[in-house]
Amino acid sequence: MARWCYRHRLVVLLLWVGALFGLGFSASSAGTDYANVFSLPDTDSKKAYDLMEKAFPARAGDTDTVVWKVDEGSVRDEEVRSRIQPALDKIAGMKGVGGVTSPYAGAEGAGQVSEDGRIAYAQVTFTDQANAVPKELVEDVVDTAQGARQDGLDVELGGQAIQRVQEPPTGLAEMVGLAAAAVVLFLAFGSLFAMLLPIGVAVFGVGTGMFSTQLLSHVTDIPDLAPLLSTLIGLGVGIDYALFIVTRHRKGILRGMDPEESTVTALNTSGRAVLFAGGTVCIALAGMLVTNLRFLDGVVIGTSLTVVLSVLAATTLLPALLGFLGPRVLSRKQRRMLATTGPEPEKATGLALRWSAGVQRRPWRIAVLALAVMALLALPVLSLRLGATDQGNDDTTTTTRQAYDLLAEGFGPGFNGPLQVVVSDGDTTALVKDIEGTEGVARVAALPPAQGVTVVQVIPTTSPQSEETDALIDRLRDEVIPGAGAEAHVGGVTAVSKDFATVTGDRLPLFVATIIGLGFLLLLVAFRSLVVPLTAALMNLVAAAASFGVLVAVFQWGWGLELLGLGKEGPINAFLPVIMLSLLFGLSMDYQVFLVSRMHEEWVHTRDNARAVRVGLAETSRVINSAALIMVCVFLAFVLSGDAGAAMAGVGLAAAVALDAFILRTALVPAAMHLLGTSNWWLPAWLDKRLPHLAVEPREEAEAPVADGPASAVHGYVRDPAGDPVEGAALTLMSKGGRRLDRVTSLADGSYILAVPAPGTYLLATTAASYTSRARQVLVADEPLVVDVELEQGEVDAPR
Repeated sequence: MARWCYRHRLVVLLLWVGALFGLGFSASSAGTDYANVFSLPDTDSKKAYDLMEKAFPARAGDTDTVVWKVDEGSVRDEEVRSRIQPALDKIAGMKGVGGVTSPYAGAEGAGQVSEDGRIAYAQVTFTDQANAVPKELVEDVVDTAQGARQDGLDVELGGQAIQRVQEPPTGLAEMVGLAAAAVVLFLAFGSLFAMLLPIGVAVFGVGTGMFSTQLLSHVTDIPDLAPLLSTLIGLGVGIDYALFIVTRHRKGILRGMDPEESTVTALNTSGRAVLFAGGTVCIALAGMLVTNLRFLDGVVIGTSLTVVLSVLAATTLLPALLGFLGPRVLSRKQRRMLATTGPEPEKATGLALRWSAGVQRRPWRIAVLALAVMALLALPVLSLRLGATDQGNDDTTTTTRQAYDLLAEGFGPGFNGPLQVVVSDGDTTALVKDIEGTEGVARVAALPPAQGVTVVQVIPTTSPQSEETDALIDRLRDEVIPGAGAEAHVGGVTAVSKDFATVTGDRLPLFVATIIGLGFLLLLVAFRSLVVPLTAALMNLVAAAASFGVLVAVFQWGWGLELLGLGKEGPINAFLPVIMLSLLFGLSMDYQVFLVSRMHEEWVHTRDNARAVRVGLAETSRVINSAALIMVCVFLAFVLSGDAGAAMAGVGLAAAVALDAFILRTALVPAAMHLLGTSNWWLPAWLDKRLPHLAVEPREEAEAPVADGPASAVHGYVRDPAGDPVEGAALTLMSKGGRRLDRVTSLADGSYILAVPAPGTYLLATTAASYTSRARQVLVADEPLVVDVELEQGEVDAPR
């Protein structure tokens, strides 16, 4: 497939451009129809809503608020009333509005004016829930209400429906994230064209994914958070996947390979790992379905589709673009060196090599230090409290945030989260009296009954996000309502949020067990080891705990929250643990696959665990850290999105990726693998026979039969730089796929001879105590091949 895409690069490019613009045109023409559908069966708030819908069909919809404040005088002044009341009348007459309760409606409206007379509100009740209210209707309501503004009279609107049409600044977060990624890529590659490749591939993958998700919103329920999360994860994995493939391709060209062959090799090695990694991300995302929360179904659809298209772009569009660039994927300096000095053998050098050797020398110290850091960061997770952000977390410039602050100023913090006690049977008067005497209740008002159902409006003394409000809901349900002998249920937005958090928390252990179990099975099949997937599962749990600890410290405790400009501290969004764990699991699996696949390749070749871990870490840590740094930049950029939920997810995922890549994968995992030794690759024989074969690495080429050519040999001498023979050096002849064919030890004069089954290309690996190891490809013809090996003194391998 890679070769076809390379040779038909213009066709591939035109297909992708056509798909991007075609989907974009269709999506812009169709518009969006995102819907936040919370399905919480068997919860108290759902029973309250069902009763409301039956008894008050016109009032069962979303209730939003119009708030106004005067700088001087009173809201009861005729000048103010003459501007506000006509606007409210016009809103009441709009199709889709069930009713408007005005503070100017006699004695009934007196409670809608603050004690100082400077702030008042009107409630606008739609006939549908917020997600089903047409956007055009909400925009008309906003324009009509704010049209009453004048000097000294401020008018703001709050509520779920209003928040839906209050779009945050679009494109800013994405552009900042891409710019930061471009800087990292340029520093990593030193080439403008190489820098643009991963970004271009990510743009195509995310663009087609976003437009497809937008079109799917017309046929299924997709929440408005899905496109933000799809962009966030799509940019991260799209750039990373292309980075891994481009890095492998550049190494191939530097080793003297033809650009086409280098592209094919890169796709047949790193491309396979990308397919596997992308599949694990999608499986992790699909794990959200076990929670049975309908709200997350649309998130799974949007994010998984974007990941699939990002993988498709990396494996089809990228080889086509590599065909256009040819050797220009290298920097000018690298092209000049290639032309003057010829190809150089690949070897790990610099900081990566020194760090890898340091981990091998001090595995215990590094493992303990890394675990201590992760444990310290995970401590705040012990006080994790799930809930929901409200409009008090919106940007201070938005009308919803300003309406929230005005209501809190005029009527108390609990007014922004009223509770609705829906009574279907019993003594309502006694219940109201008991509620009034309950700790944490500021005001109580019973609305006129209908069809045997009475709604009691309860205003808490505390804000919707506070723990005291959660405790009040429990008190009403467990003590007050049963004590009054009434049949009643507690509903309202605040109660729904609390129930959602409770349901999510109850189902979280099943979800964690599902994704950890799936990850264990995938790595078990891929690397044919019990210890490697077990280590990965434990590391995922450690990374999750530490990243949630960072979230709690920032968003729940408020550490540094003002610097982010995201309002006050509060509970962690109830849906965030499920989404974060899915993405963290998928992304950490990416790094685990790229790291361990290189170690596994070296283990298959040499059966030397210390060398396998050392070489694997030295050769992959730089690209893993570069990929992680790109993801951190992209995720942190979503703090600028203007959406509190996206900002929380961005900070959480940035922390998770940074900790996973910089501490776990490049420190704790290799240190643990050094300590475990050959046990890393242990697998019972009976299990090995029953496991299916999943090739993360290229399929091993079949050995040419002896009949295709005469048997031959590779022979020569092993010497040091001074020309002295090296006795006892181990020489291994392997197939290109890593199968050991022959192994000998050099004699006293340094001579050796290895049997070759047939002409072909093989790998010759040489190791000796106190010398650096060497590995090279040899091409054997019909005649014996003479290969002399020179080993340099040293303790650190520099494979080439």
